[in-house]
Amino acid sequence: MSGTVAATFCATLVDEWLRAGLTDAVVAPGSRSTPLVLALAARSEVRLHLFHDERSAAFAAVGLGLATGRAAVLVCTSGTAAAEFHGAVVEAHQADVPLLVCTADRPPELRDVAAPQAIDQQRLYGTAVRWFCDPGVPDEAMRDSWRSLAARALADTVGPRPGPVHLNLPFREPLVADPDQLPPARAQGPWHQSQIGPARLDLVGQFELGERLSGRRGVIVAGGGAGEAQAVRELATALGWPVLADARSGFRSGDPTTVAAFDAILRHGGFADAQRPEVVVRLGHAPASKVLAQWLSASGAPQVAVHANEAWIDPDHTVDLRVVADPTELCRDLSAGVSPAPPQWLSTWQRAERVAQRVFDTAAPDTEPGLARFLTQRLPDGSSLVVSSSMPVRDVEWYGAVRVGLRVLSNRGANGIDGVTSTAVGVALSGAPTTLLIGDVAFLHDTNALIALAARDIDLTIVVVDNDGGGIFEFLPQASALPRERFELLFGTPHGTDIEALAAAHHIEVVSLTDALEPKGVRLARVATDRQLNVAVHDQLHRAVAAALDSLG
Repeated sequence: MSGTVAATFCATLVDEWLRAGLTDAVVAPGSRSTPLVLALAARSEVRLHLFHDERSAAFAAVGLGLATGRAAVLVCTSGTAAAEFHGAVVEAHQADVPLLVCTADRPPELRDVAAPQAIDQQRLYGTAVRWFCDPGVPDEAMRDSWRSLAARALADTVGPRPGPVHLNLPFREPLVADPDQLPPARAQGPWHQSQIGPARLDLVGQFELGERLSGRRGVIVAGGGAGEAQAVRELATALGWPVLADARSGFRSGDPTTVAAFDAILRHGGFADAQRPEVVVRLGHAPASKVLAQWLSASGAPQVAVHANEAWIDPDHTVDLRVVADPTELCRDLSAGVSPAPPQWLSTWQRAERVAQRVFDTAAPDTEPGLARFLTQRLPDGSSLVVSSSMPVRDVEWYGAVRVGLRVLSNRGANGIDGVTSTAVGVALSGAPTTLLIGDVAFLHDTNALIALAARDIDLTIVVVDNDGGGIFEFLPQASALPRERFELLFGTPHGTDIEALAAAHHIEVVSLTDALEPKGVRLARVATDRQLNVAVHDQLHRAVAAALDSLG
């Protein structure tokens, strides 16, 4: 009887999730999760993605959420399998990515008695989830609550602040059974429907935003989650301001207000001092550039930070006004009622942007800055570019091309290198032709993502920057402060791995960088660079930009 109740419970969860819009489930195989996995597999409407490794599964589910804006259901068995999800849960929490985590568990009588695969899974992920629930072993007496549980869990992944929800689901044996009749559903849709976000307020009038911005020299800083490009462009045009656009913002379109080379431009002390803003509007998440963050902080300008949910985004503790609102709607409301800055304010930024972009065009594709530019210039329209943390995300932000048709995604919640390849697999599973730009250490950190990867029906090209170690540390004071041998031991950390042989061991085709531009199944391209030379290439580009800015007078 308990097996039938568990099967009916799980079939009800899945049915309710489908009514609420579920499309994908990511499963790491195991025994205790059998009732839920069978319920998911029984429904042809669910795209089921199997991963041998729990950590890879979890980050693939993050990638699906990142690409689609919808939660994938993530399932594992009990024990340390559930602990392997933790890094991805943290990333989803800090990056506001919807994710529904379902960990199977032993029933209460098998806890704290040294039963195999039994650990304490209660609130396993701490404060990194929007909601936690352990409904107990499925009980027929609770059947009237099953649809409510399912609907609430999925709804809470998308609002009011998107992120992970954790259901801990204990099951007794037998684990294999056929479901009985499901409890009735509501005809109009899922059991619960939520209105996401607060009621609309007259934020423009309430905070006199138009008066704060009008006629003043300012900048819009646009990161991931900054809203619709057209609305932001309209506001920037009305204000006569530049948009300092992170690659993840989707605003690098060649619009006259776009300034993509802000990091290199602001390294020029004269320009940075002369172009200090009087006010700043920050939309979405912060870019990676430390140079930009330091310039904003040093300016002393009032900063207005706008984000669609209540996430507190102020790492430098400089925000004057925090606005929780849809950035798109707010920009539209503001555009009609503001007056522009003096015309030379924007034109000075535009001239600097043009000369910096011409300098970046000289970077060779076999250098790390040039590789970032090459990919952002040449990848086909409609592609997604997933960029690893550490140097790749900075190189794409600093040197990436200004163009339309390319979506840039990255795990910038916790800014770690954990699970990056798996995240790219998840993005590719959403259906978009996907390229991953990743460093060798991050690639090796997630080699379990390669298991059975060649057999997946996806278009994913992995471009590995192989400099035999941790390239970002070459830019830190440790590189010059320590003897080279000690620096290599503690920070350079050479690995000596044959990246191409590793790919071949997983039956992944190795191609040239030029061939990698065409989306065609799963392939890998390795680009060899030198860590110390890479620092010199960056310095050379920055000096060239500075010289070009000097020539403007």
